[in-house]
Amino acid sequence: MPLVPVHVVAAVIEREGRLLACRRAPGKDAAGRWEFPGGKVEPGERPEEALVREIREELGVPIHVGALLDRTTTGRVDLACYAATLAEGAPTASTDHDALQWVAPGDLGALNWADADLAVVARLSPRG
Repeated sequence: MPLVPVHVVAAVIEREGRLLACRRAPGKDAAGRWEFPGGKVEPGERPEEALVREIREELGVPIHVGALLDRTTTGRVDLACYAATLAEGAPTASTDHDALQWVAPGDLGALNWADADLAVVARLSPRG
């Protein structure tokens, strides 16, 4: 019997040419690795709605969700990454992460990313 994938969404939040990367806190899956923030899509929720809800819960800020940037299935995770911008304010802490960092696209590869985020990181990193 095949495993049913868990549908997850992530926000690639851009501000002043930098992208928000979040490091998974100790005790969480993929602890110590970086990811774009987001979470699980609940039954009956559209992915964009889930993303707005998850970012408000995790980071305490509202966002505007833009275009789908990448969709990757890794193991049990079906991850859809969307472009996003802050509607107001800026996150200073997270419920799931122990560090937040604004990173230039050219520096994304220097971080130790969670497996599910690697495809979108490759897509966002400038080709050299």
